[in-house]
Amino acid sequence: MPHPFEKGASVSLRIPDSTVVVGLDNGGTTNNATVLDAYGEFLVETLAETPSRVQEGPVIAVQALAEAFASVLALTGISRDRVRAVGFDSPGPSSATGVISSLGSTNFRHPGWRNFDFRAALEDLLGIPVVYNNDTNAAALYAHHAHFGLEAPHRSSVAMIVGTGLGGGIVQEGAVIRGSSGMAGELGHVLVQLEGLLEEGQPVPLCNCGQTGDAESFASLTGITMNLLPYWLTRFPDHPLHALPIDKAARAVRGLAERGDEMALKIFEQQAIAIGRVFSIAANFTDPDAYFVGGGVVEAAPHFQEWFLAQVRDHTHLREEQASRSQVAVVPDLDMAGARGAALGALASVTGASINLTGRPVASSVG
Repeated sequence: MPHPFEKGASVSLRIPDSTVVVGLDNGGTTNNATVLDAYGEFLVETLAETPSRVQEGPVIAVQALAEAFASVLALTGISRDRVRAVGFDSPGPSSATGVISSLGSTNFRHPGWRNFDFRAALEDLLGIPVVYNNDTNAAALYAHHAHFGLEAPHRSSVAMIVGTGLGGGIVQEGAVIRGSSGMAGELGHVLVQLEGLLEEGQPVPLCNCGQTGDAESFASLTGITMNLLPYWLTRFPDHPLHALPIDKAARAVRGLAERGDEMALKIFEQQAIAIGRVFSIAANFTDPDAYFVGGGVVEAAPHFQEWFLAQVRDHTHLREEQASRSQVAVVPDLDMAGARGAALGALASVTGASINLTGRPVASSVG
């Protein structure tokens, strides 16, 4: 009988006797699922995706998540009664407890999503405690623990993930900082210094949030489409992207940059400068041990990834003491980072203790 996952998923050969948590990453088209045991080992080694169906409204989407939950348990051979909690993440905007914004969003356009308590609905359907993070916080949490290992509970980091928008996350001593309303870590909407970033005569970019000159207005696919590409095409009147609709042209920019296209590299240089300037601000607020960059911009050819990270580093201004102790790195396993970070958040809630990815028990209370 064929397995319900859309893509092939491989499973760890070690199936422990301990209880586990499940991580569910909700996206605009797919859900990705994983299982994490009490020893800090992920039992699913690759993507395990099923349709998310979010455009069909919350009732169907919650059921689709329940199906993803059942499918990943079937894949790993884990019985339902061994699942102590479910970690769940979704795109924003949402509250710290998983209530979707009253205004909806790109992923949640169906009117039924407005003020919908996504986390509570999933918990009611599964009958298992559900722990919520937004998707970028979950990815930031996974990046932190994957990078630092045993040292994760003693380290801090900030992450910025470039996609349609620009997500961010702050991790302090191994835990996500959410803030009073769940809006902490919205680094994409931090205003950046424009001097030396904008070209002479270049309009100040506008963000969908209504601000001008924030990081997302530069460093996002939306920023390329609305702001950067229209300007740079005026500087390169013979560029072949003039022949494409602006949305298709924007999606073609990264591929051109990988091939050394001058205009495309100008666009990504501005993105890297904006990200570096936000990291520079973060250095004065949280003084983190690591700065992570994720998203399609770094899921690219190695030479382009190295070039982009070098640009970010060059524009992240740190004191000598900070530079000697911190680094700029890539969010690892980004396609799986959301589900894995969600699972880590659930495991921390179950154990009440620090978590690690070392293959050692994380707390005596889990068995």
